[in-house]
Amino acid sequence: MIIPLKKIFFNITFNSCLFFLLIISIQNSSNKGKVNFLINETIELPISFIIGSSFISGSIIGSLFFNKFQSQT
Repeated sequence: MIIPLKKIFFNITFNSCLFFLLIISIQNSSNKGKVNFLINETIELPISFIIGSSFISGSIIGSLFFNKFQSQT
């Protein structure tokens, strides 16, 4: 039981550090874009932030699914 908690804690810590590095690195980004949802669109955000945050959220979700499937077998 303690090993899955260590994996989740490590994953959240690692991805949080990546997110803070992402925030620091996009300070001088001038290329901006909008994300179009089905109903609305977002404000103009730096493209590097959009790509980086989607990578980090995919990493978190993917690791949680992997831990869930790994614990069932």
